[in-house]
Amino acid sequence: MTTETPTATPITATDDELALVRYDDHGLVPAIVQEAGTGQVLMLAYMNEDALRRTLETGRTWFWSRSRQEYWCKGETSGDRQWVRDVAYDCDGDTLLVTVVQEGRGACHTGERSCFYRSFGAGQP
Repeated sequence: MTTETPTATPITATDDELALVRYDDHGLVPAIVQEAGTGQVLMLAYMNEDALRRTLETGRTWFWSRSRQEYWCKGETSGDRQWVRDVAYDCDGDTLLVTVVQEGRGACHTGERSCFYRSFGAGQP
């Protein structure tokens, strides 16, 4: 866990860069969220073009909820905010990697630091 003071850091992306992102048939791209400093994968969520633009412009993570069909800014309800440090896209442009400073308890709605707290074969339900 990093001790960096959480602040918004907007990122400037060109239209040419944004055009390289490939969205699925539902207009979504998976976004892997990784903690700055530790490299721990915190969560996976989905962004559409507007959520990606909001993330870049505000320096906070914005996602599209597939179940609720609405935008959500991570931590607005829980206080467990994510402060963006970098956004990268993979070689095919079909996956994003968002590096953040995680504020609060963590990224998972269960209260865990990471959504990936269970491993196969570890005897965890």
